[in-house]
Amino acid sequence: MISKRVAIVTGGSFGIGRAIVERLLADDFVVFNLDITASDCGEYRHCDVSQVSAVHAAIAAIVTETGRIDALVSNAGKHLSATIEQTDEATFDALFALNVKGAYGAIQAVLPVMKAQQQGAIVLIASDQALVAKRNSFAYNLSKAALASMAKTTALDYASFNIRANAVCPGTIETPLFHRAIDNYCARSGADKATIVAEEAALQPLGRLGQASEVAALVAFLVSPEASFITGSLQTIDGGYTAQ
Repeated sequence: MISKRVAIVTGGSFGIGRAIVERLLADDFVVFNLDITASDCGEYRHCDVSQVSAVHAAIAAIVTETGRIDALVSNAGKHLSATIEQTDEATFDALFALNVKGAYGAIQAVLPVMKAQQQGAIVLIASDQALVAKRNSFAYNLSKAALASMAKTTALDYASFNIRANAVCPGTIETPLFHRAIDNYCARSGADKATIVAEEAALQPLGRLGQASEVAALVAFLVSPEASFITGSLQTIDGGYTAQ
């Protein structure tokens, strides 16, 4: 059993997830990273988050080791650019298994210990696409809207246990995933990457891309005592994009 606050982050090896792990470590959490890719950041545990039984087993082991879970950040997910006609059933199922079932399994697993503690903070990493539609993004858009709903219903169902649940809704954030998507687009279209990145930045009212560290700072606030009256909310961090 340990005295420090304990956080679990799913998908914490790269991009926004890694930035969250680093920020929570700086805030003196013991941070467990559940991911299929090994990482030197935090306490890494190999876990295929799309498998609910694997998530339950990993979190049960952490509870046995630490005796507490103060924060869960469900970040694991993947992107898909496709219309509904272009999305076959297997692709749809695989995306929802990670983006939605992964969060479902993680929340299920932490709730018993959080209820026993009479406190806990859950943050789901959704997207600006939980709030607005984007073209060529059928299944991804749908999965992020599902996470927003999950945050709100969990907040209501467990408020009496002093368990808070919120969703963070990032816009266009400069991460390895962002650059991979741009690289893939440029490979298909022959477009110039620097031009496309500049166009993406120009779409944001603040005129730039967001940074993973900025998303991590918002998450750190939401799991802190300073956010003790915030639950069931969708927190946009999108440079003003959804305000248009």
